[in-house]
Amino acid sequence: MTTAVGGTDLTATRETKMASLSLARRSPAKSVAALGVLAALLAGCADVGTSTLTFWDIVFSMIAFFFWFMFIWIFISLFGDIFRRGDLSGGGKAGWIFLLVILPFLGALIYIIARPKVTASDIEQMTQAEAAYTAAANVTPADQIAKLQQLRAAGAITEEEFNSLKAKALG
Repeated sequence: MTTAVGGTDLTATRETKMASLSLARRSPAKSVAALGVLAALLAGCADVGTSTLTFWDIVFSMIAFFFWFMFIWIFISLFGDIFRRGDLSGGGKAGWIFLLVILPFLGALIYIIARPKVTASDIEQMTQAEAAYTAAANVTPADQIAKLQQLRAAGAITEEEFNSLKAKALG
């Protein structure tokens, strides 16, 4: 039997509270387990830098290498993007580079957030790529053979070259 008080269903309210309590009970156990795993990992890495080499030394070294590689790769791509952009002035590019050098992580996050989704140079590159794809798709083997015949007639290629290039065009 459900009772409605002031337009609210008391049974639904009780079920909601019970569900939130059961979630609250499960969350500490998961966080304690995660903390235990983290503590074991850190305890295993406590001997890093000593004369003995353990499994955890190797794991820690791989993680450190991964993060350094990722850090360097992010900066290479950000510097490339800054220098490639045509919508930034020289002072704007210098300002972004200065920010990335002085405050590397914060500067990278600010640049990634502040950068427009699509810039004019991005649109230009997409247009050029689409035009190149369309031009390449419209060339047929018959067009290639006609050009080869013109080159042979002009003496630019020999008969043997013509035959081999014709076989490639048809093949």
